[in-house]
Amino acid sequence: MTDAETLLDRAAVAARLGVHPDSITRYRGRGDFPEPDATFGRSPAWLPETIDAWQANRPGRTGRPRKDASL
Repeated sequence: MTDAETLLDRAAVAARLGVHPDSITRYRGRGDFPEPDATFGRSPAWLPETIDAWQANRPGRTGRPRKDASL
């Protein structure tokens, strides 16, 4: 099982990607985001390597987060 300290919640994933947390919800709703590696109650969580792999293979993206995550 995964160590809970290594898992990222929605806000941490958004910060890592440089997007607003609501974007993660939209990506998931469209099916454009990996399934969570774990779920705590109703809260999904991902391993950093899951997010990094998704970002690196995301079509049309450079893999670099935005400078201003509030956009």
